[in-house]
Amino acid sequence: MTDKLSSLCRRPGRWLMAAVLSLGSSLALAQPFQPFTASYAADMKNIPVNGEAVHSLAQNADGTWSLNFHASMFVARLTEESTLRLEGEEVVPLTYRYQRKGLGRSRETTQQFDWANGEVRGVHKKDEFTLPTQPGLLDKTTYQLALQRDLMAGKTEMSYLVLDGDEIEQYQFRVTGEDRVTTRNGQFDAVEVQRVREPDARRETTLWFAKDWNYLLVRLSQIETDGQHYQIVLKEATVNGQPVTGNPIGGN
Repeated sequence: MTDKLSSLCRRPGRWLMAAVLSLGSSLALAQPFQPFTASYAADMKNIPVNGEAVHSLAQNADGTWSLNFHASMFVARLTEESTLRLEGEEVVPLTYRYQRKGLGRSRETTQQFDWANGEVRGVHKKDEFTLPTQPGLLDKTTYQLALQRDLMAGKTEMSYLVLDGDEIEQYQFRVTGEDRVTTRNGQFDAVEVQRVREPDARRETTLWFAKDWNYLLVRLSQIETDGQHYQIVLKEATVNGQPVTGNPIGGN
């Protein structure tokens, strides 16, 4: 979740990409990783807007993992692709690519994590950059996996160093309660998590992760500085080939 969401949300249709970037859509996995695919439906309060986002994780032949996200809204397209590895309990990013098309000006960001030489090289808004790596540094998709693993470990306060474009920022989250979330796949007992922002921040981001499904993201709600309210809700998913299903709606 970044403050760049506001620029994406100025027009109807941009909010889906913005909501996902604010924490995007993601799945929580068991230890170690398990492959997954999940799709999410988009909803914009008071405006009939339809969109879809698909998130997936798959293991590569060399033992690394590919984490991909694709979102579409009207003629707009957004793609995020990361490669990573798991070292013990640490999520280690290797490459990251972001591409946005059809939302005004197109934009692309690439990042290459050279851990052996202690630097990250990339291109952001057509400008090349080089930054030193830091312990625990993540990109804008791999931090989502770290968040979900920390939730599985029982943590309630989380903080991550994230390379956002060509700058390193700190993302903070806090568990704020539990709730039952209704989706097309039934109801899920979920942990509610909020992005921690400055006290005077007007933007709010809340996420719900299904406790019985390794903290799979089942809903994301975003309130922008102008009061616009957007959300994405789980449509369907598989984890390690197993279909994700919730409790019957209205059931216990």
